[in-house]
Amino acid sequence: MRNTSYDALVVSETEKNTYALKIQPKDVNELPQGELLIRVHYSSLNYKDALSASGNRGVTKQYPHVPGIDAAGVVAESSSPLFAQGDQVIASGYDIGMNISGGFGQFIRIPAGWALHCPKNLSLRESMIYGTAGFTAAQSVKRLVDFPILPGKGKILVTGATGGVGTIAVALLKRLGYGVSAVSGKPEAAEFLTQLGAAEIISRQQATDSTGKFLLKEKWAGVIDTVGGEILATAIKSTTYGGAVTCCGNVASPDLSLSVYPFILRGVSLLGIDSAKCSIPVREKIWHKLADEWRIGNLDSLVTECRLPELPGYIERMLQGRQKGRVIVNLL
Repeated sequence: MRNTSYDALVVSETEKNTYALKIQPKDVNELPQGELLIRVHYSSLNYKDALSASGNRGVTKQYPHVPGIDAAGVVAESSSPLFAQGDQVIASGYDIGMNISGGFGQFIRIPAGWALHCPKNLSLRESMIYGTAGFTAAQSVKRLVDFPILPGKGKILVTGATGGVGTIAVALLKRLGYGVSAVSGKPEAAEFLTQLGAAEIISRQQATDSTGKFLLKEKWAGVIDTVGGEILATAIKSTTYGGAVTCCGNVASPDLSLSVYPFILRGVSLLGIDSAKCSIPVREKIWHKLADEWRIGNLDSLVTECRLPELPGYIERMLQGRQKGRVIVNLL
Protein backbone atom coordinates (compact mmCIF):
# COMPACT_ATOMS: atom_id res chain seq x y z
CA MET A 1 0.00 0.00 0.00
CA ARG A 2 1.39 3.37 -1.01
CA ASN A 3 -1.07 5.49 0.97
CA THR A 4 -1.38 4.12 4.50
CA SER A 5 -3.67 6.85 5.87
CA TYR A 6 -7.39 6.28 6.39
CA ASP A 7 -10.33 7.82 8.27
CA ALA A 8 -11.94 6.41 11.39
CA LEU A 9 -14.41 7.41 14.08
CA VAL A 10 -12.27 7.61 17.21
CA VAL A 11 -13.65 7.63 20.74
CA SER A 12 -11.37 9.46 23.21
CA GLU A 13 -11.62 10.08 26.94
CA THR A 14 -11.29 13.86 27.13
CA GLU A 15 -11.50 13.91 30.93
CA LYS A 16 -12.42 11.29 33.51
CA ASN A 17 -15.64 9.54 32.43
CA THR A 18 -16.20 12.01 29.59
CA TYR A 19 -15.87 10.74 26.03
CA ALA A 20 -15.81 12.49 22.66
CA LEU A 21 -16.32 11.08 19.17
CA LYS A 22 -14.33 12.53 16.28
CA ILE A 23 -13.34 11.48 12.79
CA GLN A 24 -9.56 11.33 12.70
CA PRO A 25 -6.88 10.18 10.26
CA LYS A 26 -5.25 6.89 11.24
CA ASP A 27 -2.33 4.92 9.83
CA VAL A 28 -2.65 1.33 8.65
CA ASN A 29 0.75 0.57 10.16
CA GLU A 30 -0.67 1.24 13.63
CA LEU A 31 -3.23 -1.55 13.32
CA PRO A 32 -2.69 -4.76 15.35
CA GLN A 33 -1.04 -7.83 13.89
CA GLY A 34 -3.14 -10.23 11.82
CA GLU A 35 -3.12 -12.20 8.58
CA LEU A 36 -5.78 -10.06 6.89
CA LEU A 37 -5.83 -6.36 6.12
CA ILE A 38 -9.37 -5.50 5.02
CA ARG A 39 -10.53 -2.35 3.27
CA VAL A 40 -13.93 -1.84 4.92
CA HIS A 41 -16.77 -0.91 2.58
CA TYR A 42 -19.66 -1.10 5.05
CA SER A 43 -20.16 -1.49 8.77
CA SER A 44 -23.28 -1.48 10.92
CA LEU A 45 -24.36 -0.01 14.23
CA ASN A 46 -25.08 -2.41 17.09
CA TYR A 47 -25.89 -1.77 20.73
CA LYS A 48 -22.44 -3.00 21.75
CA ASP A 49 -20.94 -0.31 19.49
CA ALA A 50 -23.01 2.35 21.21
CA LEU A 51 -21.76 1.13 24.59
CA SER A 52 -18.15 1.18 23.39
CA ALA A 53 -18.64 4.68 21.96
CA SER A 54 -19.95 5.92 25.31
CA GLY A 55 -16.98 4.65 27.31
CA ASN A 56 -18.37 1.41 28.68
CA ARG A 57 -15.30 -0.34 30.13
CA GLY A 58 -17.13 -3.66 30.20
CA VAL A 59 -17.01 -3.55 26.39
CA THR A 60 -13.81 -1.61 25.66
CA LYS A 61 -10.98 -1.45 28.16
CA GLN A 62 -8.69 1.17 26.62
CA TYR A 63 -9.24 4.47 24.83
CA PRO A 64 -8.73 6.09 22.31
CA HIS A 65 -10.58 3.41 20.38
CA VAL A 66 -12.32 2.78 17.05
CA PRO A 67 -15.59 0.84 17.62
CA GLY A 68 -17.51 -1.25 15.11
CA ILE A 69 -18.02 -4.96 15.76
CA ASP A 70 -19.07 -5.48 12.12
CA ALA A 71 -17.15 -5.01 8.90
CA ALA A 72 -17.71 -6.07 5.31
CA GLY A 73 -15.08 -5.31 2.73
CA VAL A 74 -12.32 -6.48 0.42
CA VAL A 75 -9.04 -8.11 1.39
CA ALA A 76 -6.22 -5.63 0.74
CA GLU A 77 -3.41 -7.87 2.02
CA SER A 78 -3.37 -11.52 3.08
CA SER A 79 -0.75 -13.86 4.50
CA SER A 80 -3.32 -16.66 4.86
CA PRO A 81 -3.92 -19.41 2.27
CA LEU A 82 -7.64 -19.13 3.03
CA PHE A 83 -8.00 -15.63 1.55
CA ALA A 84 -6.57 -13.79 -1.44
CA GLN A 85 -6.27 -10.12 -2.22
CA GLY A 86 -9.59 -8.91 -3.62
CA ASP A 87 -11.78 -11.46 -1.79
CA GLN A 88 -15.03 -10.08 -0.41
CA VAL A 89 -15.30 -10.92 3.28
CA ILE A 90 -17.49 -10.47 6.35
CA ALA A 91 -15.83 -9.98 9.73
CA SER A 92 -17.77 -9.72 12.98
CA GLY A 93 -17.61 -10.74 16.61
CA TYR A 94 -14.55 -11.99 18.48
CA ASP A 95 -12.69 -8.84 19.65
CA ILE A 96 -13.36 -6.68 16.59
CA GLY A 97 -14.43 -3.19 17.63
CA MET A 98 -14.20 -4.08 21.30
CA ASN A 99 -10.51 -4.08 22.14
CA ILE A 100 -9.00 -3.92 18.67
CA SER A 101 -9.73 -1.30 16.02
CA GLY A 102 -13.13 -1.96 14.46
CA GLY A 103 -15.35 -1.37 11.47
CA PHE A 104 -15.93 2.35 12.06
CA GLY A 105 -12.57 2.81 10.32
CA GLN A 106 -11.83 2.28 6.64
CA PHE A 107 -9.31 -0.47 7.41
CA ILE A 108 -9.11 -3.29 9.95
CA ARG A 109 -6.44 -5.94 10.45
CA ILE A 110 -7.54 -9.22 12.00
CA PRO A 111 -6.64 -12.92 12.26
CA ALA A 112 -7.85 -14.94 9.27
CA GLY A 113 -9.93 -17.07 11.65
CA TRP A 114 -12.19 -14.10 12.35
CA ALA A 115 -13.38 -13.67 8.75
CA LEU A 116 -15.47 -15.59 6.25
CA HIS A 117 -16.11 -15.25 2.54
CA CYS A 118 -19.22 -13.24 1.75
CA PRO A 119 -21.79 -15.52 0.06
CA LYS A 120 -21.80 -14.87 -3.69
CA ASN A 121 -25.47 -13.89 -3.85
CA LEU A 122 -25.18 -11.43 -0.95
CA SER A 123 -23.61 -8.02 -1.50
CA LEU A 124 -21.31 -6.48 1.09
CA ARG A 125 -23.93 -3.80 1.72
CA GLU A 126 -26.68 -6.39 2.22
CA SER A 127 -24.46 -8.36 4.62
CA MET A 128 -24.26 -5.31 6.87
CA ILE A 129 -28.02 -4.73 6.76
CA TYR A 130 -28.04 -8.06 8.56
CA GLY A 131 -24.78 -7.50 10.48
CA THR A 132 -24.27 -8.93 13.95
CA ALA A 133 -27.87 -8.06 14.84
CA GLY A 134 -29.25 -10.05 11.93
CA PHE A 135 -26.82 -12.87 12.52
CA THR A 136 -27.91 -13.02 16.18
CA ALA A 137 -31.56 -12.99 15.15
CA ALA A 138 -30.88 -15.85 12.73
CA GLN A 139 -29.08 -17.80 15.46
CA SER A 140 -32.12 -17.35 17.69
CA VAL A 141 -34.57 -18.41 14.99
CA LYS A 142 -32.43 -21.44 14.13
CA ARG A 143 -32.43 -22.57 17.77
CA LEU A 144 -36.24 -22.46 17.76
CA VAL A 145 -36.46 -24.24 14.39
CA ASP A 146 -34.04 -26.94 15.54
CA PHE A 147 -35.69 -27.36 18.96
CA PRO A 148 -38.12 -27.90 17.19
CA ILE A 149 -40.70 -25.17 17.61
CA LEU A 150 -42.56 -25.40 14.30
CA PRO A 151 -44.91 -22.73 12.87
CA GLY A 152 -48.05 -24.70 13.67
CA LYS A 153 -47.22 -25.03 17.36
CA GLY A 154 -48.25 -21.49 18.33
CA LYS A 155 -47.26 -17.83 18.41
CA ILE A 156 -43.70 -16.58 18.81
CA LEU A 157 -43.03 -13.53 20.97
CA VAL A 158 -40.24 -11.14 19.97
CA THR A 159 -39.20 -8.56 22.56
CA GLY A 160 -37.38 -5.33 21.74
CA ALA A 161 -38.92 -5.73 18.30
CA THR A 162 -37.87 -2.37 16.85
CA GLY A 163 -34.19 -2.91 17.68
CA GLY A 164 -31.70 -4.45 15.29
CA VAL A 165 -32.07 -8.06 16.46
CA GLY A 166 -35.83 -7.75 16.96
CA THR A 167 -36.42 -6.23 13.54
CA ILE A 168 -34.64 -9.03 11.71
CA ALA A 169 -36.19 -11.68 13.97
CA VAL A 170 -39.74 -10.51 13.18
CA ALA A 171 -39.03 -10.47 9.45
CA LEU A 172 -37.30 -13.88 9.51
CA LEU A 173 -40.06 -15.55 11.51
CA LYS A 174 -42.70 -14.19 9.15
CA ARG A 175 -40.58 -15.40 6.20
CA LEU A 176 -40.64 -18.91 7.69
CA GLY A 177 -44.39 -18.94 8.33
CA TYR A 178 -44.60 -18.22 12.05
CA GLY A 179 -47.23 -16.09 13.74
CA VAL A 180 -45.37 -13.25 15.45
CA SER A 181 -46.29 -11.07 18.42
CA ALA A 182 -43.95 -8.10 18.83
CA VAL A 183 -43.17 -6.17 22.01
CA SER A 184 -42.32 -2.50 21.52
CA GLY A 185 -42.21 0.62 23.65
CA LYS A 186 -42.70 2.78 20.55
CA PRO A 187 -46.41 3.15 19.65
CA GLU A 188 -45.43 5.03 16.50
CA ALA A 189 -43.62 1.90 15.25
CA ALA A 190 -46.78 -0.23 15.00
CA GLU A 191 -47.10 0.20 11.22
CA PHE A 192 -43.40 -0.57 10.72
CA LEU A 193 -43.68 -3.80 12.73
CA THR A 194 -46.88 -4.82 10.95
CA GLN A 195 -45.17 -4.37 7.59
CA LEU A 196 -42.30 -6.54 8.83
CA GLY A 197 -44.73 -9.32 9.61
CA ALA A 198 -45.96 -8.91 13.20
CA ALA A 199 -49.55 -10.03 13.62
CA GLU A 200 -49.85 -8.42 17.05
CA ILE A 201 -48.15 -5.47 18.76
CA ILE A 202 -47.78 -5.56 22.56
CA SER A 203 -46.67 -2.67 24.74
CA ARG A 204 -43.89 -3.02 27.31
CA GLN A 205 -46.49 -2.65 30.06
CA GLN A 206 -48.54 -5.52 28.65
CA ALA A 207 -45.39 -7.63 28.40
CA THR A 208 -44.38 -7.03 32.02
CA ASP A 209 -46.07 -8.90 34.87
CA SER A 210 -46.32 -7.08 38.18
CA THR A 211 -48.38 -9.66 40.08
CA GLY A 212 -45.42 -11.67 41.31
CA LYS A 213 -47.04 -14.95 40.23
CA PHE A 214 -44.73 -17.89 39.63
CA LEU A 215 -46.60 -18.92 36.46
CA LEU A 216 -48.85 -17.03 34.05
CA LYS A 217 -51.34 -18.05 31.39
CA GLU A 218 -49.64 -20.00 28.62
CA LYS A 219 -49.34 -17.81 25.50
CA TRP A 220 -46.12 -18.39 23.57
CA ALA A 221 -44.82 -21.51 21.87
CA GLY A 222 -41.47 -19.75 21.66
CA VAL A 223 -39.82 -16.46 22.55
CA ILE A 224 -36.93 -14.49 21.09
CA ASP A 225 -35.88 -12.11 23.85
CA THR A 226 -33.46 -9.26 23.22
CA VAL A 227 -33.92 -7.17 26.38
CA GLY A 228 -33.65 -9.29 29.54
CA GLY A 229 -35.05 -8.25 32.92
CA GLU A 230 -38.72 -8.37 33.83
CA ILE A 231 -39.92 -8.70 30.24
CA LEU A 232 -37.83 -11.86 29.85
CA ALA A 233 -39.07 -13.22 33.19
CA THR A 234 -42.68 -12.55 32.18
CA ALA A 235 -42.15 -14.22 28.81
CA ILE A 236 -40.71 -17.34 30.43
CA LYS A 237 -43.64 -17.55 32.84
CA SER A 238 -46.04 -17.23 29.86
CA THR A 239 -44.42 -19.86 27.61
CA THR A 240 -46.45 -22.96 26.84
CA TYR A 241 -45.59 -26.48 27.98
CA GLY A 242 -42.43 -27.70 26.25
CA GLY A 243 -41.73 -24.30 24.72
CA ALA A 244 -38.39 -22.58 24.30
CA VAL A 245 -37.08 -19.08 25.01
CA THR A 246 -33.91 -17.66 23.48
CA CYS A 247 -31.97 -14.95 25.30
CA CYS A 248 -29.41 -12.68 23.62
CA GLY A 249 -29.53 -9.22 25.23
CA ASN A 250 -29.77 -7.14 28.38
CA VAL A 251 -30.72 -3.65 27.24
CA ALA A 252 -33.50 -3.56 29.87
CA SER A 253 -31.59 -5.40 32.61
CA PRO A 254 -29.04 -8.19 33.07
CA ASP A 255 -31.07 -9.51 36.01
CA LEU A 256 -33.53 -12.38 35.80
CA SER A 257 -35.86 -12.84 38.76
CA LEU A 258 -38.23 -15.80 38.65
CA SER A 259 -38.89 -19.19 40.20
CA VAL A 260 -37.90 -22.56 38.78
CA TYR A 261 -41.56 -23.48 38.14
CA PRO A 262 -41.64 -22.69 34.38
CA PHE A 263 -38.75 -25.12 33.97
CA ILE A 264 -39.85 -27.95 36.25
CA LEU A 265 -43.64 -27.78 35.79
CA ARG A 266 -43.89 -26.77 32.13
CA GLY A 267 -40.57 -28.03 30.78
CA VAL A 268 -39.70 -24.62 29.36
CA SER A 269 -36.15 -24.36 27.99
CA LEU A 270 -34.02 -21.20 28.19
CA LEU A 271 -31.52 -21.09 25.31
CA GLY A 272 -28.56 -18.73 25.47
CA ILE A 273 -27.40 -17.03 22.27
CA ASP A 274 -23.84 -15.73 21.82
CA SER A 275 -22.66 -14.26 18.53
CA ALA A 276 -19.19 -13.04 19.56
CA LYS A 277 -17.40 -16.39 19.87
CA CYS A 278 -19.55 -18.46 17.52
CA SER A 279 -17.37 -20.73 15.37
CA ILE A 280 -16.70 -20.00 11.71
CA PRO A 281 -18.40 -23.21 10.43
CA VAL A 282 -21.60 -22.25 12.30
CA ARG A 283 -21.31 -18.67 11.04
CA GLU A 284 -20.95 -19.86 7.45
CA LYS A 285 -24.09 -22.02 7.66
CA ILE A 286 -26.16 -19.16 9.05
CA TRP A 287 -24.81 -16.56 6.59
CA HIS A 288 -25.63 -18.87 3.68
CA LYS A 289 -29.16 -19.30 5.03
CA LEU A 290 -29.54 -15.52 5.21
CA ALA A 291 -28.29 -15.26 1.64
CA ASP A 292 -30.53 -18.02 0.28
CA GLU A 293 -33.53 -19.81 1.82
CA TRP A 294 -33.96 -17.34 4.71
CA ARG A 295 -33.29 -14.24 2.65
CA ILE A 296 -35.60 -11.38 3.63
CA GLY A 297 -37.31 -9.55 0.79
CA ASN A 298 -36.78 -5.80 0.48
CA LEU A 299 -33.91 -5.55 2.95
CA ASP A 300 -33.68 -1.83 2.22
CA SER A 301 -36.92 -1.23 4.12
CA LEU A 302 -35.15 -2.24 7.34
CA VAL A 303 -32.21 0.13 7.12
CA THR A 304 -30.95 3.68 7.35
CA GLU A 305 -27.61 4.34 5.66
CA CYS A 306 -25.18 6.97 6.92
CA ARG A 307 -21.58 8.16 6.54
CA LEU A 308 -19.03 8.43 9.34
CA PRO A 309 -19.80 12.12 10.12
CA GLU A 310 -23.46 11.25 10.75
CA LEU A 311 -22.76 8.19 12.89
CA PRO A 312 -22.45 9.92 16.31
CA GLY A 313 -26.06 11.11 15.99
CA TYR A 314 -27.30 7.58 15.40
CA ILE A 315 -25.21 6.29 18.31
CA GLU A 316 -26.90 8.83 20.58
CA ARG A 317 -30.35 7.82 19.28
CA MET A 318 -29.58 4.19 20.05
CA LEU A 319 -28.41 4.99 23.59
CA GLN A 320 -31.64 6.93 24.13
CA GLY A 321 -33.76 4.03 22.88
CA ARG A 322 -35.07 6.03 19.92
CA GLN A 323 -33.49 4.09 17.06
CA LYS A 324 -35.75 1.95 14.85
CA GLY A 325 -34.46 -0.79 12.57
CA ARG A 326 -30.91 -1.13 11.32
CA VAL A 327 -28.22 1.49 10.65
CA ILE A 328 -25.41 0.76 8.20
CA VAL A 329 -22.29 2.87 7.72
CA ASN A 330 -20.94 3.53 4.22
CA LEU A 331 -17.13 3.82 4.36
CA LEU A 332 -16.47 3.96 0.61
